[in-house]
Amino acid sequence: MITLDLMNSTEFQEYLNSAIKSYAESNVQSGNWSERESISKATEQYEQLLPDDEKTPNNKLFTIRFDGKEVGMIWLALKPNNKGFIYDIRISEDYRGRGFGKKAMEDIEKVGRELGIKSIGLHVFAHNPIARSLYEKLGYKETSVVMEKKL
Repeated sequence: MITLDLMNSTEFQEYLNSAIKSYAESNVQSGNWSERESISKATEQYEQLLPDDEKTPNNKLFTIRFDGKEVGMIWLALKPNNKGFIYDIRISEDYRGRGFGKKAMEDIEKVGRELGIKSIGLHVFAHNPIARSLYEKLGYKETSVVMEKKL
């Protein structure tokens, strides 16, 4: 059994440090940003999205726990028109492949329903086929596709 517990400030700072680095790397890998600018751009985006850290209104950042141990995190933002958006979900490497991501996604849908959300969106990088597969199995559908050709 997993639980979703609202993040405390210590958990948030640990998350933020790794999230900025990971987000920067994903944008470099996707060809969106140069390596030189990636950390500053990622930092800027997190500052815009979460100006009050884990206490930013309309954002719910949860620590995912299994038997009391931290196994990951998930971030749900409340958007206008009864929509939600999952900005991030992470399962610690030692706990991947054990169904924790799927269960957390199912549980965040319950949280969303309780908050009056009627639909949840998310973004997944094309170079992450494991995540794409999970989201498709959970019923998420593509709503747009951005394509690029290197010249």
